[in-house]
Amino acid sequence: MGSLAADVSSLVRADLLAWSLGACVGLLVLLALEHWRVVRSRQHLAKRLQAANSQLEDLRGRDVLTGLMTRADFERSLDEAVLACNRDGASLAVLYVGLDNFRSLNEAYGHTVGDAVLAQAADRLRTALGVQLALARLGGDEYVLLLAATDDEAADAAEQLLRELHRPYGVDALSLRLGASVGIAIYPDHGARPRLLGCAAVAMRSVKQLGGGGHAFYDPALAVDERDKAELLQALRRAVEQGQLQLVYQPKVDAQSLQITAAEALLRWEHPQRGTIGPAVFVPLAERHGLMGPIGHWVINEACRQAAQWRGLGLRMRVAVNISGHQMRQDDLVQHIAAALQRHGIPAGRLTCEITESVAMEDTAHTRATFERLRQLGVHVSIDDFGTGHSSLASLRRLPAAELKIDRAFVTDLGQSERARSIGKALVDVARTLDLRVVAEGVETTEQRDVLVALGCDELQGYLFARPMTATALALWAERDEPHDGAPSDFRASLFDPTATMPLD
Repeated sequence: MGSLAADVSSLVRADLLAWSLGACVGLLVLLALEHWRVVRSRQHLAKRLQAANSQLEDLRGRDVLTGLMTRADFERSLDEAVLACNRDGASLAVLYVGLDNFRSLNEAYGHTVGDAVLAQAADRLRTALGVQLALARLGGDEYVLLLAATDDEAADAAEQLLRELHRPYGVDALSLRLGASVGIAIYPDHGARPRLLGCAAVAMRSVKQLGGGGHAFYDPALAVDERDKAELLQALRRAVEQGQLQLVYQPKVDAQSLQITAAEALLRWEHPQRGTIGPAVFVPLAERHGLMGPIGHWVINEACRQAAQWRGLGLRMRVAVNISGHQMRQDDLVQHIAAALQRHGIPAGRLTCEITESVAMEDTAHTRATFERLRQLGVHVSIDDFGTGHSSLASLRRLPAAELKIDRAFVTDLGQSERARSIGKALVDVARTLDLRVVAEGVETTEQRDVLVALGCDELQGYLFARPMTATALALWAERDEPHDGAPSDFRASLFDPTATMPLD
């Protein structure tokens, strides 16, 4: 029995040993497989990292959206090209390209559409000229090209670029058009290497200021103008903060009775050294540098405040303010108008918002929404500078306008030109078709007045009746109820009666 037990014990130990050896072998196999997996994973990661590094190297100095050079890489290419020019005595052309009105498109259709347009513009710039030394996107809607070219060749290249960029951009089902402005700087004619890109940018901005859609070479006088604008901008910022802006008021008269019915608020800037500066000088500057928002809000509030003050004196009339395209694109414009009316107790119908025809015809989501909110608020909307834009009867009919204001350009020759009178009649007929009141501005002679009255205008405005004046001067004129500077106008009794007990509105 003892021998049998020993044999069994030996067999058990052998089985255990065999099992242990098998387990160890299996574990070693598993460890080997895991090691092989880790090695393969590391090799895969190393390949992916190498590929990523290769892609980053390819993208170094490239704009993510368009694949063009960035500014830094373009500057390096410009350095190399200038050195080559210095050796060979050749000339270089820097063409600075800015798309016109891209911001409005981007706001109307969204960033996805805007990005697609920017990418298409980049593709056109790549292929439009064939051989070019460098091409970069500098951010936003601005690009820059470097060419080995003379003045004439650079001008031809700029015109070719303008033709390419003016073609419609197809994005999904949309067909969109944009213009462009091109500024040209030539090396070495227009300065040393560090100034070259800035000179081209200055030239491009000079084109935009004239309406865009063209090209211009750098002129040293432009740089002086830019410095003057920079100084003026700093002064304008201080003027907004220190209350140097003011409103003056030009009356409007009833065409039949020639009595005052309304006054337009006109913005002026009293500069400590330069004196009075008109809006044509500083408003474009304010719009480009983000000051139009606070300035526009101040104008609306000040006009409503003044209307309330006049109303307290017994002077009851409509007050008009000009609304810029920048303001029309602001989401809070109508909210601010409503707050100013409520703050000063002015009925919405006593405020006229004058909006230029070109701005009114901007068929964008922002302007459409703003017009709708103005309609709901109940303010009096006037289409200013009528006849200078490209409006249609269908477009005008959709707007919540109460009147059309004929631009002074159509008034100037009314006394002498039959053609001018025919155009004036056509403009009045358009307004009558739409059941709108007609106001004519820029009336300076009795001949112009008589023609406009005969054509059927409702109100007239111009130097013949009154020049712009301070609010105090206008109130004093009303109180005296006598002609101002010999003008044949006065305030009807219902407009000014300090002893009236009935409500003014």
